[in-house]
Amino acid sequence: MAAPDLKDRQQQAPVPAPVPAASQSHKAYKGFVAGIFSGIAKLAVGHPFDTIKVRLQTTDASRFTGPLQCVAQTLRNEGVVGLYKGATPPLVGWMFMDSVMLGSLSVYRRLVREHLFNPPGHPLHDPARPLPAHGHGIAGVMAGATVSFVAAPVEHIKARLQIQYSAKKADRLYSGPVDAVRKIYRHHGVRGVYHGLGATLLFRSFFFFWWGSYDVFSRVLATKTSLSAPAINFWAGGLSAQVFWTMSYPCDVVKQRIMTDPLGGGLKDGVQRFSRWKDAAKAVYKEGGAKGYWRGFLPCFLRAFPANAMALVAFEAAMRALPE
Repeated sequence: MAAPDLKDRQQQAPVPAPVPAASQSHKAYKGFVAGIFSGIAKLAVGHPFDTIKVRLQTTDASRFTGPLQCVAQTLRNEGVVGLYKGATPPLVGWMFMDSVMLGSLSVYRRLVREHLFNPPGHPLHDPARPLPAHGHGIAGVMAGATVSFVAAPVEHIKARLQIQYSAKKADRLYSGPVDAVRKIYRHHGVRGVYHGLGATLLFRSFFFFWWGSYDVFSRVLATKTSLSAPAINFWAGGLSAQVFWTMSYPCDVVKQRIMTDPLGGGLKDGVQRFSRWKDAAKAVYKEGGAKGYWRGFLPCFLRAFPANAMALVAFEAAMRALPE
């Protein structure tokens, strides 16, 4: 019997059924919903650390000599509530931000895998091939850029509320987040509310290191240990967050300086000092040298592990629990 020709072999070979578009969109929703739980966990654990970080980043050593003195002074003058100052914007914001970030990350991972690293029409296409670590990093950069348009106004308002040191509301420029948005918008419009967007986009480009290292840590822990899935999520989430902050922290210091810089004009909050990113970067160096770019790093580093570890445990648990 003659051997079947190429056309016959192609017809006989099993072809994997394509995944329906509706099924892919149903899976995509999980990332956006699970991100809400991540945002709640991150805020509950991390906001007091963030308040101390921002206060150290936006003042010189004459006000706070270090994180412990900053915590002590905040508790003495403002109580525990002082550590959660400005928590309302990120409570709503982190839920929305993590939903957008982790939801878009899930989508970008699939798109990067299907169109860049493992396209279906390629002769070497393998449906079982995972996305490499740098592919996760690329998806992270794309997700970081996407969420920046949500994060910039949230972080801007939060930072301005966090540096209001008076315990009496009557002595503060802003009575709360809504009042801050209203006053800034009245005098500076949408551009004022989005003050610091460029710095936010630059800062979140470092998500490459966060999500690339998260994939590396997850794979190593899965193959080299007998940890459960939640434990792997916890350790990989905490360690990768510390990698991210170590790489990006100087950029965050400059971003915070820009976001807390007076806007001037009718707001009457002072005279604007930084019209460009490099002006803020130069000011940090002039005031504290190279060490100035690392002021407040300790509370940030201590916060990074528990806040992001719990956030990713919550996210991955929700991803596993949500129906397809």
